[in-house]
Amino acid sequence: MISTPHLDLTAGDSDSEGLIRVRLRTGETLAIAPPLFEVEAAAVRASLDPSSLTVEPGRELHGGTREHAFRGALVADPDLSLRVVVRVHDESPLLRFRFELFSRAPRRLTRITGADRLEYLSVGLPDDARLTEVGLSEFDELVHSFRLSERSVGDGALTDGLTATGPILTIESAGATALLAYEHGSQVPDAFIRFRLSPEIVGIEAVKGNYWTGCELGPDHPYRTVWLQAGLIAGDLAAMREAYRHFVLRVMSPNRESRRPYLFYNTWNFQERNKWWNGRPYLESMNEQRMLDEIDVAHRLGIDVFVIDTGWYEKTGDWAVDRRRFPDGLKRIRARLEAYGMKLGLWFNPTVAAVTSRLADRYASCRVTRGGELPEPREIWETEESYSMCLVSDYADAFAETLVTLVRELGVTYFKWDAIGQYGCDDPGHHHGTASNDAVERSDCHAFEIGRAMSRIVDRLCEACPEAIVDFDITEGGRYVGLGFLASGKYFLINNGPYYWSLDMPRTADGNPNLFFYPGQARNTLCRVPLDYDSWIPSVLFLTHYLPDDPAESRLGATASLVLGQNGIWGDLLSLSEEGIGAIAGIAGHYRLVRDDVTASYPVVSGRVGGSPEVHEKINDRNGRGLVAIFAAAAGTYTYVTRRRTAADFHAGDGVTVRRDEEGRAVIEVAFSAAGGRLVFFGMSPQVDQ
Repeated sequence: MISTPHLDLTAGDSDSEGLIRVRLRTGETLAIAPPLFEVEAAAVRASLDPSSLTVEPGRELHGGTREHAFRGALVADPDLSLRVVVRVHDESPLLRFRFELFSRAPRRLTRITGADRLEYLSVGLPDDARLTEVGLSEFDELVHSFRLSERSVGDGALTDGLTATGPILTIESAGATALLAYEHGSQVPDAFIRFRLSPEIVGIEAVKGNYWTGCELGPDHPYRTVWLQAGLIAGDLAAMREAYRHFVLRVMSPNRESRRPYLFYNTWNFQERNKWWNGRPYLESMNEQRMLDEIDVAHRLGIDVFVIDTGWYEKTGDWAVDRRRFPDGLKRIRARLEAYGMKLGLWFNPTVAAVTSRLADRYASCRVTRGGELPEPREIWETEESYSMCLVSDYADAFAETLVTLVRELGVTYFKWDAIGQYGCDDPGHHHGTASNDAVERSDCHAFEIGRAMSRIVDRLCEACPEAIVDFDITEGGRYVGLGFLASGKYFLINNGPYYWSLDMPRTADGNPNLFFYPGQARNTLCRVPLDYDSWIPSVLFLTHYLPDDPAESRLGATASLVLGQNGIWGDLLSLSEEGIGAIAGIAGHYRLVRDDVTASYPVVSGRVGGSPEVHEKINDRNGRGLVAIFAAAAGTYTYVTRRRTAADFHAGDGVTVRRDEEGRAVIEVAFSAAGGRLVFFGMSPQVDQ
């Protein structure tokens, strides 16, 4: 038995009892049935022979997480064995687990129907079950961003044949709520894994690409499933939301730096403006002196991580510093950042290598092919033409080692990954199929495996360099979005919002497709829309950049937005006024005092994004520390009373008055002369008076 303060877990020895049984102290139980595989054209249910069961010693992992494993021979086929790996934490009622299928003699997974045949798990449903699907990967073209969705799929109306993409599904019944989830990703409706629903049972099953026909099994070569999640609480859906958010923030990932609420600055917006406003090359501003000057301003603003976007490198693949732009190889940049206590971040596209790079030559067999053809190399942001490289190949290991080397040589600890589409390769010589599989199957397996390859690279980097953070840009559609990457890193959510064509509008005469890289409230409002993720996935995992531009209302609306957890600034720091620098620095200073509380706190939102008023309350209910951000689309005076008790000490800007009622809640009155945003910080002193 595995016990935590929340749950007891036991290994079952029959289908009826479940392979994994999760039990609450109050008696409610979630029985998880064993997976089903197709091996050599036969469906094999992985029920374990109890006489063969062996339990491995538990081991401590990151931050209090414990890993347990047990293994046994299959009742249906004793030459096959299943290893079950379970990870738990005392702070959470949720667990992560995966299955590893071994064979005593060489065997193969098959697909006799031409489709994946793999059932990861199933659980029985009580008669009063209410099911809710939580989706992470719907792309909303209106705001040009992925969005969270939450839909009821149950309430007694289930029929056989219904499916849901998830990746999260909750089951409410008689005062308890269970959760099932899988760690993978794709854009809806292009599912690789899904939930199968019926009136009595809900399961998680493969759809496509989870393996290829002929995938080999052996005594030292198992098939490893994706990580799965399950949980059970004595409470309703709202309680599960809070429990799951805490799990993602504190438990799910071994790479803890990705969860820290750093303030980020990225150089890209000026590069883009310089191109479209001044008619200059994107990389003209990519030089040592400009970066040093921006670092000085970023330090005054309170930035923690300074990210140099595309153009710092001589060529992709080798990722050596461009000595024409940075003659000493970033040494002065690194020294300036270290003197200020700031971290260095750099831009990468992991899927390209320049034609003359060492990696492109050494791993020529790892280039992307489609239909047996090599795509033509293409220019990468005004640098040398590059080949497309497949991450589901040996090239991935070389790229991981390159990143580790850059940490040690350049001191870079933040890696922004861009331009990784989910599809692209059907080569028979990589790790996503063979010549015996057709091109569609190899392409699907590549699309399935690319996210897992990304996570392996991140985990390898972070194991060697625990201070590293990898941020994957999901600005565009067609990317690997779900829980899979969040178990290793974080997302870069949005660049410029919708393009002209996203809104059925012709592009402007200058050819610039972007509407939202101008000062004002429009971009601030747009970038707050995906804060709906924060009810399940902490907003700190969705880095979003706001513009720090004058005038004051635009600047204040941006800073009041970004401190809700998205934590990004980009733009043209050298154009900021002294007043603007001082104002942003003041807000950043207040935020730094409470940002851990803001990150930990469950969001309370009143009104809708773009409405009047729109209120975001991020108050830690344990100590009353945090902030309230209030936005309005029209001039006027608005009043808001916090849901939670607040610390007695606070800081509020002009036009804001605050008092506390008898319950210790804050009564906030805000006067707007124009559309904008305002902030109130609570808990400015070390000793907080409740």
